[in-house]
Amino acid sequence: MAEYDFDLFVIGAGSGGVRAGRMAAAMGVRVGMAEDRYMGGTCVNVGCVPKKLFVYGSHFSEEFENAIGFGWNVGEASFDWPTLRDNKTKEIERLNGIYRNMLGNAGVNLIDGRARITGPHSVDVAGKEYTAERILIATGGWPYVPEFPGSEHVISSNEVFYLDEFPKKAIVVGGGYIAVEFAGIFAGLGAETSLIYRGDMFLRGFDQEVREFTAEEVAKKGVNLRFNNNIEKIEKLDDGSYIASLTDGSTLEADVIMYATGRVPNVMDLGLETISIEQQSNGAIVVNDDFQTAEPSVYAIGDVIDRVQLTPVALAEGMALVRNLYGGQNQKVDYDLIATAVFCQPNIGTVGLSEEKSRELYANVDVYKSTFRAMKHTISGSDEKTFMKMLVDRDTDKVLGVHMVGPDAGEIIQGIAVALKAGATKAVFDSTIGIHPTAAEEFVTMREPAS
Repeated sequence: MAEYDFDLFVIGAGSGGVRAGRMAAAMGVRVGMAEDRYMGGTCVNVGCVPKKLFVYGSHFSEEFENAIGFGWNVGEASFDWPTLRDNKTKEIERLNGIYRNMLGNAGVNLIDGRARITGPHSVDVAGKEYTAERILIATGGWPYVPEFPGSEHVISSNEVFYLDEFPKKAIVVGGGYIAVEFAGIFAGLGAETSLIYRGDMFLRGFDQEVREFTAEEVAKKGVNLRFNNNIEKIEKLDDGSYIASLTDGSTLEADVIMYATGRVPNVMDLGLETISIEQQSNGAIVVNDDFQTAEPSVYAIGDVIDRVQLTPVALAEGMALVRNLYGGQNQKVDYDLIATAVFCQPNIGTVGLSEEKSRELYANVDVYKSTFRAMKHTISGSDEKTFMKMLVDRDTDKVLGVHMVGPDAGEIIQGIAVALKAGATKAVFDSTIGIHPTAAEEFVTMREPAS
């Protein structure tokens, strides 16, 4: 057996790479890891964590208004962007340090620099070559921004967390998680916000009723929704602001134009041409069920394989890979019933099938749903509504999907995801005694199908 510098060399210190590297090192595997940007990857630095902190911050203006109905006079409130931005950065830097220490304590040899594969068992980092029995690519994804006249003026989710000044007017382009979430963040923090999406409704792939209900609630929060529209060109004005010309012939002015039009696998400049590897048209690395590429010694996990772009999925893939390679197991990642949340305002939480998919796969589907004003808002004065929906296979009583739009939807749906994973039927939900008074109890008191 050939002697290598490492048993496993991980390219990328994001969620999946860090989990795989730590687990392997704890099992006695000699692990090298290269990272050229920031510890923790997208999620920690320019994704889930700072985004959620901004979502928290953007809720306060609404909370101040709601407090009046409860007898609180909060006085005149003002928002200071540098405070939120810089406190967020301090927290991210703290997490960067934690990740670095975790890897070091686990015995991972962390190498700062851009790694490029030079062969089936070799990697170059900053001019030095390292050899490894196996190589793991965990480089994640990267924001995609189309090229058009003036596209050099836009920002992506990479830059939005570090803006020098908070905009008075903001445009967000896109229809996925990131676009809808940041439209809510900008609006909640006080910017006049427009969301532009080329389709007729955002959040493609979600339950249609969930999409439509969310659009109504997002519009209530002051976001100007411009569906079936797109930007043709952007011009920079003398005062530093921008004017966007839209496909419907109208124009919008903004201080910031953010594009959230999808993410692509981060495969540039990795040296993939030096090995036998297959890629999809978007660059995603093709792997088998064991995350092995066409090059037997090279593996890949996370967003770079473009299966399910979620941090917990990358973690699960990393754990399965290490257990199988070094723990003698034969674990497969189960991609069914993955719960997810969109931290728009109000939040979306969902697990399982949409109504459209349920009807496509099952002959007899019962739909249970409820729309109501949360107890808090009976005296807050807010007209925000909550929506809940459950899909049930009438023939087996199995619950196929559960969806919610409302405060803390992600927290509620996480627990329900466990029930669905365990195969819960509608009868199980019906026999469960609710916690009163909560919004969540609505899921165990839905007695009659709506259709």
